[in-house]
Amino acid sequence: MKLTINTPEGTRDRLFTECQERRQVQERLTRLFRQRGYLEVSTPDIEYYDLYALSDSAIPQERMVKVDDPSGKFCVMRPDSTTPIARVAATKLRSVCLPQRLYYEQTVYRVNTSHDGGSREIPQCGIELIGAAGQKADLEIVAMAIDALKACGAARFHIELGHAGFFRDLTSRLNMDREQMESVRLLIEGKDLTALDRFLTSYGDSPACGALKRLSWLFGGPEVLTEAERLSGGSESVELLRTLYDELSAAGYGQYIRFDLGMLHQMDYYTGVVFRGYVEGAGDAVLSGGRYDNLVGVFGRETQATGFGVDVDSVARTLPETPLPQLRTVVYYEPGYLAQALEAVDSRPAGTCELSPCRTLESSRNLAREKGAESVLVFDKNGERVEPV
Repeated sequence: MKLTINTPEGTRDRLFTECQERRQVQERLTRLFRQRGYLEVSTPDIEYYDLYALSDSAIPQERMVKVDDPSGKFCVMRPDSTTPIARVAATKLRSVCLPQRLYYEQTVYRVNTSHDGGSREIPQCGIELIGAAGQKADLEIVAMAIDALKACGAARFHIELGHAGFFRDLTSRLNMDREQMESVRLLIEGKDLTALDRFLTSYGDSPACGALKRLSWLFGGPEVLTEAERLSGGSESVELLRTLYDELSAAGYGQYIRFDLGMLHQMDYYTGVVFRGYVEGAGDAVLSGGRYDNLVGVFGRETQATGFGVDVDSVARTLPETPLPQLRTVVYYEPGYLAQALEAVDSRPAGTCELSPCRTLESSRNLAREKGAESVLVFDKNGERVEPV
């Protein structure tokens, strides 16, 4: 009976060109991160679930990949990198002065609840700026997000900025409790305007109500900020976004910036500026991040933080296909000539030359022909020479 073994749902094999393109994106991102002073950290693939429960994780439990642990404790495959890095910053790096610039290149694991063939394994590269508050830290992170997509080679992309404080400010003016805030958030995210209007009826016709009703449509260019200010009667969050935009524009980044004040995901997690990056050709955001000033404190070190992560595979799929190197030369060598043969391979562009494992020159010539190589380089007692295939 023939046994067929497939990969688990949400996983797959990646071959040749796809691996090359993923590695290219990773190398470009990590080169940029190191250039800007970020140092690499790595966290375990498996973490105790308590780590994420304690931190009020942005990833819901049903999207976490559960694993058995000999200790009997509930463990999960790492669903995000920010939470364990916050733990590291508060514990192992506690004696290191702030701010700390950290970057990572590792895979996160999430259950795809929509069953649409999405991946459970998401290779990410990202940065965390720990211990930096205020406008300059936000400017650095947003500029880094733009430069990251530029470094990857993305031709057409933009970053959408929002602010968690704008929604909180509006709901606080209406004295909403946590449950009411969550109801409004879900209605706005789902663009259920009829239900939203009905929900807000009891709150009257205040500017805050008017702004909440329009929140899911407040996206676009800087004119969105003007409308938000008019609807709300003024907001510190909107003023900060305008200041960031002015500074980024002066630095040449303005063309990449848009706004989405209805960006209300993970409101318990983010505390300030939030953003997502979109590249032409990708069906969803390829980059996401923002300010999360309460997370590191959960692990015993009160400090502010901000950062972002890049979905490496999603970015790689939007880039022009990179052809694999073309094999041109097969190297045949007789006993005693291994050093010369290896030197010949290493002196040529990667992938264009390889050793022959064959015992005879004729079989090496046949191998070269099958692989589409142009010639056989021979090392034997007669010296070095090139043989046609």
